[in-house]
Amino acid sequence: MSVTQNVITLKDEADLRKVLEKNTTVAALYFYADWAHQCKNIGEVIDELGQKYPQTPFFKIEAENFPDISEAFEISAVPTVIFVKGNKALDRVDGVNAARIAQLASKYSGASAGSAAAGDSAIRASQATLSAEVKQDLNIRLKELINRAPVMVFIKGTPSQPRCGFSKQVINILNDHSVQYGYFDILTDEEVRQGLKEYSEWPTYPQLYIKGELIGGLDIIKEMIEGGEFDNSIPDSEKLNNKA
Repeated sequence: MSVTQNVITLKDEADLRKVLEKNTTVAALYFYADWAHQCKNIGEVIDELGQKYPQTPFFKIEAENFPDISEAFEISAVPTVIFVKGNKALDRVDGVNAARIAQLASKYSGASAGSAAAGDSAIRASQATLSAEVKQDLNIRLKELINRAPVMVFIKGTPSQPRCGFSKQVINILNDHSVQYGYFDILTDEEVRQGLKEYSEWPTYPQLYIKGELIGGLDIIKEMIEGGEFDNSIPDSEKLNNKA
């Protein structure tokens, strides 16, 4: 698919500033990250919408490369699409929701009812395809995250600053038992936060994985400690007191 001139991969913050300062048109800001698999499909949606609405500027913004812009628009996860006029945010879509992005693009691009209706079936068809592709890509990413370290914990916040009491208790347990572990802050990525619940069939956080296998949450960990099973479940390579 060819990309039109109104779909702009941002290289210089000044290019975005020029459009926003005009304050005469609605622009779509698509925040993405190259490492996020779920962004690929939304990027293709943006290209398609750019062709459909040539009068609307669509900016592709790599969130980590433009921290000031990301902070200004309160970007905490990708993909995120924000429709703006001037410096005012009119609407936003957090996460993978191609149908909603297309709906807002139609709304703010001043498309006629007829042209919008004509595209409805195409949008529904593309959304169905996207949903299947996105789910597959997300599952691949979740598997990679789960296997990032032999002991992997998914928590709210970070080990130094847990954002919930349950996460804090799990981190304290791992530290008290001298376990070396990797972690992922689920508050930084809504797709992971929701997707992992379905992937693991475990509805709450924190979640602890050992060698790619789900152990469970805080209650299960406590039961394993009481039964003397927890220390035995940790690979020797991940026990800090076994390291020279």
